[in-house]
Amino acid sequence: MLRLCCSLRPVLLQRPPTTNTTTNTTTNTTTAAAAAAAAAAQPRVRLSTGSPQKHGSFYEFRTYRIRPELNASFLKLTNEKIHLRTAHSQLIGYWSVEYGGVNQVFHIWKYESYSQRASVRAALSQDPSWMSDYISMAMPMLTSQDNEVTYLVPWSRLQTPPKEGGVYELVSYQMHPGGPAVWGNAFQAALTSHDAPGYGKLVGAFHNEFGQGNRVHALWWYESADQRAEVRHKSHTDARVVAAVRNSVVHLQSQRNQLMFPCPFSPMK
Repeated sequence: MLRLCCSLRPVLLQRPPTTNTTTNTTTNTTTAAAAAAAAAAQPRVRLSTGSPQKHGSFYEFRTYRIRPELNASFLKLTNEKIHLRTAHSQLIGYWSVEYGGVNQVFHIWKYESYSQRASVRAALSQDPSWMSDYISMAMPMLTSQDNEVTYLVPWSRLQTPPKEGGVYELVSYQMHPGGPAVWGNAFQAALTSHDAPGYGKLVGAFHNEFGQGNRVHALWWYESADQRAEVRHKSHTDARVVAAVRNSVVHLQSQRNQLMFPCPFSPMK
């Protein structure tokens, strides 16, 4: 990790036996200029993982936990009535969690601003079809709901999977406090070291704005669970990947991996 600055060893100037004000002024100016140039040459930690956020759009992550005996009924109801919800705002994807948490669904919604989200929520509460045909029936099937507001990290873009019919992995990282000024570059290097050679297709990398702080997420696509296992083992023998992960993991507190199947009505399949 780069240091913010390096201390400069004091410069000892040997004065001549006699001096005057003009000589002292010139010497002090030269010394100050040299010190400033040396300080400017020192490496500094970048204060972000890329350019600042350029727009207000964000992504809301929602996780619903379903009563085990009603999991199939919930998915059937949602499949039939999701059009009532997507009439109000954009659904990015809707998945059923297969590994890393059973009887759960995970979905991502995009909003252009917080005011747009507030308007959508207000409109939904006044939508009689949504309230009577879905909410009144779905809510008793759930045991809990969680949400997080996330932004794409500045260097990431939301990608379309190369084809339909694959599986998705959501990897959530809880980083040490300090933000991207501390761990952003290492996190980026770790993810891109997997994405570039094809050890998975990175759909998007996100950081939390609301929810648990210092949390980042990577959404990956694979052709199948077996293909995911194959490329994961292969990446363990790639020295470049191993080095990037080693540099990033020192900033990591915990990690959670979930393998998910897209629902039939999910825009991202």
